[in-house]
Amino acid sequence: MTTHFDFETHVDRRGTGCVKWDAPLPYGITLTPQQRKRLIPLWVADMDFVAAPFIREALQKRLDHGVFGYTIVHDSYYEAVIRWFRERHNLELKREWFLHSTGVVPELTAVVKAFCAPGEGVIIQSPVYNCFFSSIQKNGCRITDVPLLRKDLSDGRFTYQMDFDGLEAACADPGNRLLLLCNPHNPAGRRWSEAELRRIGDIALKHGVPVIADEIHCEIARPGTKYTPFASLSNAFRRESVTLSSPSKSFNTAGLHMANIVAERPDWREKIRKVIEVNEIGEINPFGAVSVEAAYSPEGVLWLEGLNQTVWCNYEMLVERFGEALPDFPVCELEATYLAWVDISASGLSAEEIEAQLIQSEQVWINAGKMYGDDRFIRVNLACPSTLMREGIDRLVNGLSALSKRHLP
Repeated sequence: MTTHFDFETHVDRRGTGCVKWDAPLPYGITLTPQQRKRLIPLWVADMDFVAAPFIREALQKRLDHGVFGYTIVHDSYYEAVIRWFRERHNLELKREWFLHSTGVVPELTAVVKAFCAPGEGVIIQSPVYNCFFSSIQKNGCRITDVPLLRKDLSDGRFTYQMDFDGLEAACADPGNRLLLLCNPHNPAGRRWSEAELRRIGDIALKHGVPVIADEIHCEIARPGTKYTPFASLSNAFRRESVTLSSPSKSFNTAGLHMANIVAERPDWREKIRKVIEVNEIGEINPFGAVSVEAAYSPEGVLWLEGLNQTVWCNYEMLVERFGEALPDFPVCELEATYLAWVDISASGLSAEEIEAQLIQSEQVWINAGKMYGDDRFIRVNLACPSTLMREGIDRLVNGLSALSKRHLP
């Protein structure tokens, strides 16, 4: 069994049709060919690490077969996923609870459509993943936002807590039909505690509001810690919730388009199945199921240990450099995900202005916080080799320092 994995080799992804490296620049920005070649993308949630060798080996074996027709999921797939969540996360699942789709984002939209009529409310907690907003709006539903509460920490960083009074009021409103839970939370980086999740579950059960748990970032956590699946905390929570998951974030296989929906209740499962069928998002490709089964193997645990250690070293590098050079730009405490959330409000500029100017002046690309519900922040992707991360941080520090000098009184 392999015990060491390479998280330091920088593979050139330019020119491969890669969204992260090849996508058109935002805001109509243009760069010279030399500047574009110099660009470091630290934006979309996509890792720059080569996929684990055991996943590549499984895909190569499937490729060598040579025929890539319509595909179904084998028994071994279910066995691998069920074993992984039982042994790693203390969550018991059954094969008949599963539905499949091409990704968690289509699943979000499908579930909202299955549970809510146009005009009905869906509860979210901003700042939150941008597709929470779009999945609601595209279905003609109403966003009920219960923003997270910021808490400043003594070391200069900050974190977020849930507004449970606000959640209680939102769930008590009969016009709100669904609660979308981001666990772990993107972009706040929270690994919600058992106590926090139990309180959400108690509120939702009390008012009969289904919890839809997006747990796609579940395997990326501070070394020595693990996330808690919402559905693992009680039989009632498991029954009255739907879990959306995929190893695509944790193992960098998003392009293979394979995700799971777990719904214990047959009536809920049937509602979702109908939407998946109508919208034709349930067809899987020959490589998707293979990648999931390979990821959820004993070697997957070892690979995640190396990944999480690399991400946290990159995060500590970012915190240290910002603490020294940019103390007015606090970094959110990171417990999970490979995404750092940074407060840039001291610059006097919007996050979109910051994003545009960093691309133009430093050729480093981050995400503006507006899409997550707060334009006073930027999101920085930490999932890349340390040499690339170090250069990216240097450019962020240089660019933000120059912008601050220009715009602060």
